Amino acid sequence: MKLKNRILLVAFGWLGMISCLHAYLNVNWQAITNDYLPEARRKFNVAYIPVTCHLACPVTDYISKFSKAGEVFLPRMFQAFPEIKEALISNKMQAAFIVAPLAIALKAQGVPIRIVYLGHRYGTGFVVQKDGPVKTFADIRGKTVAIPSRFSDERLIVFRAMKVWGIQPSEVKMVEMAPPDVAGALAAHAIDAFSMGEPFPSQAEMSGFGRVLFHAKEYWPDYMSCVLVVREDVIASRPEAVQVLVDGIARSGLWLDQGKPYRENAADFVGRFYYNQKPALLEWALTKPLDRVIYNHLSPRKADFDLVRDLMIETGVLDKKIEFEEYTDTRFAEKAQIQTAWKYEPGTASAQ
Repeated sequence: MKLKNRILLVAFGWLGMISCLHAYLNVNWQAITNDYLPEARRKFNVAYIPVTCHLACPVTDYISKFSKAGEVFLPRMFQAFPEIKEALISNKMQAAFIVAPLAIALKAQGVPIRIVYLGHRYGTGFVVQKDGPVKTFADIRGKTVAIPSRFSDERLIVFRAMKVWGIQPSEVKMVEMAPPDVAGALAAHAIDAFSMGEPFPSQAEMSGFGRVLFHAKEYWPDYMSCVLVVREDVIASRPEAVQVLVDGIARSGLWLDQGKPYRENAADFVGRFYYNQKPALLEWALTKPLDRVIYNHLSPRKADFDLVRDLMIETGVLDKKIEFEEYTDTRFAEKAQIQTAWKYEPGTASAQ
């Protein structure tokens, strides 16, 4: 009996130790305790998905860990935009990177958010099966194309290309799919093509089953995809903190655009510590070539968003004309224009 009790005691002790170790290594205690801090001391929860359009978010978090000020927000990864939308509405997320048409649509529906900055420019590819039947865009008739959301620039770029080629909307089937799923769906021939942000076009290229039929900038100069939105109550109560957030994202963009070594370093730490992706995949997306994505000229511009809004109305996902000033707050981006790149050399343990 004593032996049995001893065995049970050891077993419970071992289980307790493993549970404590698991909690220590895998539970984000900072995120949990942050919700219980006084509002003025809380860090923002910022939502993102694992695409290059959101890359400045983890870059800012990683580099700022080595700065005197420390982390400026808490990044939280999601896999698709609908979940981010619900988290924004419920105030579980105070800021988020989402596709621009979704931000406009949410504001038109009364969700209290404002666009304060962009994610990056370019960075979206239209990908087809490498040896499949689609040789030119004219061959897309009758085919199935995956998009991240009906409220996305990736959908709008397909319509722009269709207009050039004289293809009617009824001739193409579009399906919504979470970005991480599209490469596998293309490989399995479940779809014929996808319009998606990086690194998923690169993933299809690297794996050998997909090829980029066109990059978005071929049909849409100065193309943008995702934007940084912040809840209006946060902007009203903590504008200084919002400015710190935007400044950090701006500085990260400038840091990324300093050259290949910086992008290679970002691919390494973002892939391993944030996106759960192979660094080689992000490196491909960020460097082949370097202007495949760019992280400058990210202030919201009226002409860009008027174009998006008008395309949304034309393609049936927005039923009223909403003006630029109703869904943006450009003062943070304007102040961020004086910022310079992070003073952080890859592999060092301090930043300014």
